[in-house]
Amino acid sequence: MVGRYAPSPSGELHLGNLRTAVVAFLAAKQADGSFILRVDDLDRDRDKGFARAQQRDLELLGIHWDKPPVKQQSRDSSYSEALEQLTAAGLVYPCWCSRKDILAAPTAPHSPPGAYPGTCRELSNAERAEKNATLAKQPALRVNAAAAEISVCDAIHGEYTGCVDDFVLRRGDGVFAYNLATVVDDADSGVTQVVRGADLLESTPRQIWLQQRLGYQTPEYAHVPLVVNACGQRLAKRDGAVTLQQFLSGGGSVPQLMSWFAKSLNIPAQNPKTVTDLLAGFALERIGTEPLVWQPGEPL
Repeated sequence: MVGRYAPSPSGELHLGNLRTAVVAFLAAKQADGSFILRVDDLDRDRDKGFARAQQRDLELLGIHWDKPPVKQQSRDSSYSEALEQLTAAGLVYPCWCSRKDILAAPTAPHSPPGAYPGTCRELSNAERAEKNATLAKQPALRVNAAAAEISVCDAIHGEYTGCVDDFVLRRGDGVFAYNLATVVDDADSGVTQVVRGADLLESTPRQIWLQQRLGYQTPEYAHVPLVVNACGQRLAKRDGAVTLQQFLSGGGSVPQLMSWFAKSLNIPAQNPKTVTDLLAGFALERIGTEPLVWQPGEPL
């Protein structure tokens, strides 16, 4: 078993992020597996340089990784190879549509909101050449998924089925897209268990579709319910002391946070001090499927 945690270095990890990291670590270690950390810094615009601060907070909780962290920014050649393989299979086409174009276009029945309607899919070679000559921008590259339906058996949410739209593999600015990068990274690292936030469950059919076309094994998936504020929105700076450093500066302690993790994950642990104290009573099956509402002042 190889598990992983892969945060984007766009800010400090809040308590919801840390809770997901705890679950990912516990799930891997409970199976006597290894645990790796990846820095999802693919999008340079979102990389605010918080990778080391995030690693510090994970270490304070007792989370450790068995190999040096991998950075996505160093892996463009691997993504290019996967893109070439998909292109050679006739599964890639250029797309000049803007986000505004996509939102304005009608979508197929059963497609999720914002799904690509296939506007550029059927363009002829002559039409594509004309767009290349007349439009002052490079096209994105999309897959032709043929509206495939893919199911995943999630360890927390059970069976989930999604319709795969023609999602982006590489943006018009040359940056590889999340779905391609994460699939290639997981395969190259030998990841067999993916534990992450429930907001990414709907992306999983896309990633399984890619795995199948690239000849990769599909890992086990577990999508941890998000921690949200009283309005049902994911935690953010507006919600007060939601990062580990803010919590500690406000008089909180790591053992207090561990007790909150244990309670929220239905782990019968007595006075846990670090994440390893949660291991004996941990089970993915005990985690509910509903978001966890965080109230100001918790977990004190």
